[in-house]
Amino acid sequence: MRENGPVTSATRQPETPASPQLSTSPEPGGSPGVPPRLIATDLDGTLLRDDKSVSPRTVAALAAAEEAGIEVFFVTGRPARWMDVVSDHVHGHGLAICGNGAAVVDLHGGPGAHRFVKVRELARPNALDAVRLLRDAAPGTVYAIEQTYGFHQEPDYPKLHMEIPDDLAPAEDLLAPDGAAPDEPVLKILAYHPTLNPDAFLTLARLAIGDRATVTRSSPSALLELSGPGVSKASTLALCCAERGIAHEEVVAFGDMPNDVEMLTWAGQSYAMGNAHPAAVAAASGKTTANNEDGVAVVIERLLAERR
Repeated sequence: MRENGPVTSATRQPETPASPQLSTSPEPGGSPGVPPRLIATDLDGTLLRDDKSVSPRTVAALAAAEEAGIEVFFVTGRPARWMDVVSDHVHGHGLAICGNGAAVVDLHGGPGAHRFVKVRELARPNALDAVRLLRDAAPGTVYAIEQTYGFHQEPDYPKLHMEIPDDLAPAEDLLAPDGAAPDEPVLKILAYHPTLNPDAFLTLARLAIGDRATVTRSSPSALLELSGPGVSKASTLALCCAERGIAHEEVVAFGDMPNDVEMLTWAGQSYAMGNAHPAAVAAASGKTTANNEDGVAVVIERLLAERR
């Protein structure tokens, strides 16, 4: 999840196609001979430009993919309430995997009317253990808590997101059995450290928390995202594909950050953006142009041209 909230779509002109030094064909180990049935794309830093707009070229490419019978899934660290930025571009399919796999959301209802189709929560005992273990391992860590409809944070958690929290209290109080919205599932914990290197913080947190939660990151700052054990973009995408009879070889995935690594590894074809973190580049079978250069559209256009 990026640190800034959604902005409405702008109307930029399309950029030029892929730069020659980037490979929009999969490397060995991909599945270029298998016709794709589903496109799974991250949003921030991938499908969206840095100003959070969806370019006209990308909108056209998504529509063309769906007209060709290829389903499109948005797979993001964003909570459901931040999905309005793409709600106008779903072209009828209207499903998104949010919170790094913690929820599958139906966007058909439009802004403010999202329906949760699947929820993979972080159990409160696990959440409390993770908070305490990471607080011990990295003193100075502060927390925010994402629920299906609520957002709560500690008083010292910085203003990283464009919203006002529902509650301000220590994470241990928020996660207690009688804490914030106790009947509402916890989807994700955000853990921020003001001084640690982001990748070093991620490594430290994974070692400290172990199997009590899945730990990843998608922000350029030292902001980590904690989900339920085994919950990731890839594992929830795999569940959704199994329900549709779609094999991983029939999936094309796009991403740019460590929270995309499992999905990029799992998909038959996968592409890291030109602006991607080294971990995403290493996990993907191919590479495309940067998000500001419509890298997702570049690949979709090529895939559709190959089908003709």
